[in-house]
Amino acid sequence: MGVKLEVIYQGGLRCSAVHGPSGAALLTDAPLDNHGKGESFSPTDLVAAGLATCMLTIIGIFAERHALDLRGMRVAVTKEMAATPIRRIARLACEIEVPLPNDSPHREAIERAALMCPVHQSLHPDIDKPIVFRWDCKPQS
Repeated sequence: MGVKLEVIYQGGLRCSAVHGPSGAALLTDAPLDNHGKGESFSPTDLVAAGLATCMLTIIGIFAERHALDLRGMRVAVTKEMAATPIRRIARLACEIEVPLPNDSPHREAIERAALMCPVHQSLHPDIDKPIVFRWDCKPQS
């Protein structure tokens, strides 16, 4: 069974989206460099956010199974667009800050979990997706 989303075009290059199961809502706006006002996430920003949140969620599932407290772990993702031959996401560069020591016995499994997240696995192979892990970082609140 799939998850139903309802998306309505509001005009002015803005859309509202409602997550069927929860009723949570969000707005998108076209970016400044593509005829929009840039007043909210653009659709491609949501792809970048989806990648970051998916990696953290999959790492979080691993952490819960191994009784690791990773609250405050964070991802900084930088989205770069290409204009030719068509407008598309060219690069999603991620830095993941992990509040575990560099020599954690879970390091390899955590890094593998991030790379195996469903969004990372679903993105077109032409999108450059470099991921840097920073270990021994202080948790963010």
